[in-house]
Amino acid sequence: MKVLISGAGIAGTSLAYWLQRAGHEPTLVERAPQLRQGGYLIDFWGAGYEVAERMGIVETLHEVGYHMEALREVSRGGRQIARLDPRSFLGPIGDRFISIARADLAAAIFDTLKDVEILFGDSVAALDDHDEGVQVTFTSGTTRQFDLVVGADGLHSRVRRLVFGPEDQFAKDLGFSVAAFDVEGYDPREELVAITHTEVGAQALRFTLRDGATMFFFTFRHDGPIPDDIEAQQQLLLEQLRDVGWEVPQILTRLPEARTFYLDKASQIRMPTWSRGRVVLVGDAAACPSLLAGQGSALAMIEAYVLAAELADKDSDYATAFSAYERQLAPMVRDKQDAALGTASFFAPRNRRQLLFRNGMFKLMSLPFVSRLASSRVLQDPIELPTWPHGA
Repeated sequence: MKVLISGAGIAGTSLAYWLQRAGHEPTLVERAPQLRQGGYLIDFWGAGYEVAERMGIVETLHEVGYHMEALREVSRGGRQIARLDPRSFLGPIGDRFISIARADLAAAIFDTLKDVEILFGDSVAALDDHDEGVQVTFTSGTTRQFDLVVGADGLHSRVRRLVFGPEDQFAKDLGFSVAAFDVEGYDPREELVAITHTEVGAQALRFTLRDGATMFFFTFRHDGPIPDDIEAQQQLLLEQLRDVGWEVPQILTRLPEARTFYLDKASQIRMPTWSRGRVVLVGDAAACPSLLAGQGSALAMIEAYVLAAELADKDSDYATAFSAYERQLAPMVRDKQDAALGTASFFAPRNRRQLLFRNGMFKLMSLPFVSRLASSRVLQDPIELPTWPHGA
């Protein structure tokens, strides 16, 4: 089958890899002029790690990723409040865990694609789903026919809007915004150590990258709209964080030098179904768990693998495959979405009581027996990946 995948991020490129392996003809369309850069650091493990193994990219991920040695929480004045050794937390999974820049994960997946058609600088403008396939009109003005269309175009999916309706029908605003940027030559540098500072309403994180750059990640309570213009977004970040202590004032002076910049609301996407006719959604377009869940990229890879496996197993009976794909994954995804809602006060406490409780829990987590107990509940994905269909 000819399958159009809207979005060349982690979900879209993963799906293209598996569809091509099953003998289909995927085409990727990406609004950006090239593979997207920047973003934030993610922790990668579980069933997503297993998908990466089956793709043969784990060695690359360990080469470009980071084996973090410590997570430190510091006070407004920089005094250490608590220190967590991730190795004590990772006992059950050993070395099947990596911290990696989201863009580096995306690039590793992208590099697996061979002879896949990719349309950069274009996007889906209109869809006509009919008996023989889906007629797609692109913003470039061209029109083409595909057997299936997949929306892998993220939290603000255009495919979802065209087929299922406006975003506000499915988006759950968590009351936070998140921002990330990186700059070169920031001092101090602490290799393989993530440092966080948390106040009422905000959290800042600093992590040293190996190329001489430093990445900064912020979460802050914000109920208003996010402007489209990058300069306005940066001004919003300055206004929201101007009273935050630690190194934040120094960090913000480097904002004009940012190599990459990202700012958006922390939201979840909750839909009653992920498919309609010949159109199906994967990744954040279908069920964004929000950054608070910490596993959006891994979930995107899992969803892509399961969808492709079902299409291969059902001999291209797309309706049955779509149903099986959602039946396997929806319960796990919704559980992770629900769990993410309970972590909100960890990232940006609403009041001082929540802040004190959060810091107390962080100190408890630094105790080995507590971290082992927590990891036994967190680091296992409740899913057994389907075996890749024989002959596919």
